[in-house]
Amino acid sequence: MIPLTKITEAYNRVKDVVIRTPFACAPLLSTRTDAEVYLKKENLQLTGAYKLRGAYNKIASLSDAERQKGVIAASAGNHAQGVAYSAKIFGIPATIIMPEATPLLKVQNTTSLGAKVILHGENYDEAYAYATEYAREHALTFIHPFADEEVIAGQGSVAIEMLEEIKDLDYLVVPIGGGGLISGIGSYVRQVKPEIKIIGVVAEGAPAMKNSFHSKKPLDSTSVRTIADGIAVRDVSPKNLEIILEVVDDVVSVDDEEIASAILFLLEKQKLVVEGGGAVGVAAIMHRKFHFEKNSKIATVLSGGNIDVQMLSLIIEKGLIKAHRKMKLMVTLIDKPGALRGLTDILADVGANITQIDYDRTSTSLSYGDANVTLALETKGKEHQEEIRQRLTESKYRFKEEMRI
Repeated sequence: MIPLTKITEAYNRVKDVVIRTPFACAPLLSTRTDAEVYLKKENLQLTGAYKLRGAYNKIASLSDAERQKGVIAASAGNHAQGVAYSAKIFGIPATIIMPEATPLLKVQNTTSLGAKVILHGENYDEAYAYATEYAREHALTFIHPFADEEVIAGQGSVAIEMLEEIKDLDYLVVPIGGGGLISGIGSYVRQVKPEIKIIGVVAEGAPAMKNSFHSKKPLDSTSVRTIADGIAVRDVSPKNLEIILEVVDDVVSVDDEEIASAILFLLEKQKLVVEGGGAVGVAAIMHRKFHFEKNSKIATVLSGGNIDVQMLSLIIEKGLIKAHRKMKLMVTLIDKPGALRGLTDILADVGANITQIDYDRTSTSLSYGDANVTLALETKGKEHQEEIRQRLTESKYRFKEEMRI
């Protein structure tokens, strides 16, 4: 594991640069899980993620000569912004290689910090391979996002802040992509409060570190696919795996539906915008992916908040449908005066709010004299939706429902 002195040195380097993010109890999540759940809100960090800590510590540890040549990194976004922000503080050039599918928000945020961005590869690992080659050709110092002791030590500063505020935690739940955050946190906790159980969480669509942990050897994935793009790492770093095997108690996984539900819960109930990778710890707690006793003190790190707004919009839309707070209907009417009003009167009578409506009388699937009305409705739950269906059926309307749960 990373020595305690290295982590405390990193903390002393970064403490005047990073924000000491809030670490507070989440009452609604605690009630839902019968536990005492605390959230470390690194989504509120300066660059929207904890990655600034490790990037700054690494660049601060370089010699003046190394810094002046410039630095380069490969990143899906959060490490990119951490490196770019740190390079800007030191006044040195930074080049960032990002996968071609990186959300536009993360690309724009990185370039706004003065870094040169090159899009290359289908995923992080292809971007990484290109970045290491580019670093050699241009004599740049490569800042690894997770497999570097100075980077890991910087990430460990999160644990120092957490344990300074709450020492008697039972569990610490940490997202895993490449493993830098959990390696740093785990190294510190094991040497200061070894009785705390450390649980790592991966996305089900990027299972390499979970598989490697349980097999106790590096097992790369052939491909990755998850909404948690910040932790969508295909290949396992042997260095990080070695540390994780030493300091972590278990590694579990959550699927995209569970991640999406956690993002929506944090947005609606905690008023926090959290990206997929940052929400996996909450997802693991909500869906009880590991065993914990009633009233256990559980902390998790909301590691980032840089979610693409289009992805967030999709999660909200699907979440409302799953919660029976929205429904979509296509109703076939006889195309005559007053027919639409009859339908809307029924919906008004049952208290359904129409948020979108479309009238189609030209579709080739329609009989002559018919029209399709497509409606999006705000509803008040499962029983309310059943009432709407019943009233439409009683009134002899022909209708189909989209995405019924």
